[in-house]
Amino acid sequence: MVVPIAVVFVLLYMSSQIEAQGLQVGFYENKCNDAEPIVRQEVEKAFARDKGIAPGLIRMHFHDCFAGEGCEGSILIDSTPNNVAEKDGPPNGISLRGAEVIDSAKAKLESRCKGVVSCADILAFAARDATLVTGGIGWEVPAGRRDSRVSMASQTLDIPAPFFDLEQTTQSFANKGLSQEDMVTLSGAHTIGRSHCTSFSNRLHNFSPIASQDPTLDPLYAAKLKHQCPVGPQGAIDPNLVVPMNFSPAFMDTSYYKDILFKRGLFTSDQTLITSPETASAVRLYAFNTILWQKDFAKAMAKMSKIGVLTGSDGEIRTNCRVINP
Repeated sequence: MVVPIAVVFVLLYMSSQIEAQGLQVGFYENKCNDAEPIVRQEVEKAFARDKGIAPGLIRMHFHDCFAGEGCEGSILIDSTPNNVAEKDGPPNGISLRGAEVIDSAKAKLESRCKGVVSCADILAFAARDATLVTGGIGWEVPAGRRDSRVSMASQTLDIPAPFFDLEQTTQSFANKGLSQEDMVTLSGAHTIGRSHCTSFSNRLHNFSPIASQDPTLDPLYAAKLKHQCPVGPQGAIDPNLVVPMNFSPAFMDTSYYKDILFKRGLFTSDQTLITSPETASAVRLYAFNTILWQKDFAKAMAKMSKIGVLTGSDGEIRTNCRVINP
């Protein structure tokens, strides 16, 4: 059943900054007026078929913004015999979901407004709409991004890893101009979706010389994860095995923060949010104030979506999001 959409927009008063970067809310109003509605329709249709599409789109937008130059659609480019692209980099690969939604929206937009709407903007719109269909609060997406002509797997090393500690994760966000507060807020996206077992299996087995499993992980939760992610006869965990991020993986709620308080953060990077007074305070605040977190999340996503954008005559408007124009 599709979650009813309460279309509530957070109004962001950062027009001078947006204009300086060449982005503008309503960018396509006089160029391709149906751009945002078409993307929203494609997201809604995909979500009705597969609830996992929504977290996939949000994650893809995040990974696009953190890798390469920034939010310029490079994550959508396919690898070639001569180049391994971002989508096949270590943090992506089989874990990426939602590219077909972008493809479908792009095809419709090309038939309606050929060569106008960038793949980077489609992905930014789709991440906002994915938040809405899972019960979150939307935001006005400043648009006008252009698409990169470069995509390299090596650039995905900028994406924060699930095994990072608090200092490492904070630094990853700082490298992109985002604060520790932004980091705590955006980490809440882990309240939806799923994870491959290999992203956290280091916490379950041979954790350290003195502990077989991570002592910051609730023992009952760890036992459940071990059952869901069994070690195979060759001593390895099947890389295709996945588990839900939490107990409500299709709803944009604050159960993620509650789980951290009860030592049920799935990733090391999640659980370490409780290891400093500042971040622990934010976790406790969000755990019991869903509306506050949803509003802050919308603002942080809008801020993130402006990282390293290409505008004006930079980059291109790809005809096919998977392929650089000839």
